[in-house]
Amino acid sequence: MTEHVALTVNGQRRDADVEPRRLLVQLIREDFELTGTHVGCDTSQCGACTVHVDGQAIKACTMLAVQADGASVTTIEGLTPEQGFHPLQQAFWEKHGLQCGFCTPGMIMVAADLLARTPDPSDEEIRHALEGNYCRCTGYQNIVVAIREAARTMGAAATAPAGGSSAQA
Repeated sequence: MTEHVALTVNGQRRDADVEPRRLLVQLIREDFELTGTHVGCDTSQCGACTVHVDGQAIKACTMLAVQADGASVTTIEGLTPEQGFHPLQQAFWEKHGLQCGFCTPGMIMVAADLLARTPDPSDEEIRHALEGNYCRCTGYQNIVVAIREAARTMGAAATAPAGGSSAQA
């Protein structure tokens, strides 16, 4: 027995027939072939499968695909602009916030959710947001530095005047 689901993934409507017990992470990776969302533990402990569902960071291994019916889902692929990198991706690269990269998509998705709610978070707020995500390679400090840098970059872009520089007389 299957159920039909229709959802918007990275801005594109997607339909699938799924078994009621199929997880959202399986639908994303196996059916929609968006493999940037990783499966690390299957028990909601590591956060590697984090995506945004209707604008909130959710561990995709904790949600059934049928629960996402009608929702808007953003994966790491959908966060990435057509040209270049998202400021979080750029900051993770420049500030050495990753090593093997396995946890990075989940970390970035959690950080994007945090920065959408709190544009200038403290280190404590960043660390609290990351509590549900594990990294086995780094000591987290560079991840915090990368998120802080992305917040600065995103804040500067949001306050920049439209059309370039504005000279005052």
